[in-house]
Amino acid sequence: MPAATDIHEVIRNNPRFWPYFKDAIGALDGSHIHAAPPSSQRAVFRNHKGFLLQNCLFACDFNLLFTYTLTRWEGSATDVHIYQDACSKDLHIPEGKFFLANFRFPHHRELLVPYCNVQYHLAEWCHAQLRYVYLLLH
Repeated sequence: MPAATDIHEVIRNNPRFWPYFKDAIGALDGSHIHAAPPSSQRAVFRNHKGFLLQNCLFACDFNLLFTYTLTRWEGSATDVHIYQDACSKDLHIPEGKFFLANFRFPHHRELLVPYCNVQYHLAEWCHAQLRYVYLLLH
């Protein structure tokens, strides 16, 4: 993990991110990876779509380098459960720092999670839609 005093240059040098994300150290997310468990354990490794998977937790910094991985969880495990397990064992987030995460993670001081059903960056979406309409008409 980065030191508590480190601020990534992507954040520091971009006025859209500074100072709002000055304490962000990267992104955290769960990912399903195909698995081949023994037949006695296949039921718990089956996800809601019926695939045999393991659910893994990954963290990366703003250079897209992995800073943390946790594997071995069955495909039916939730991201919240895996995150809580990681925090109880070896995921130590420096004081005052946080990860960006998706809405499936719990609200904690160490995670910046968007609110469900809220559209962010409306100005960018509006501009993109106008550009798309312009391209269709010309």
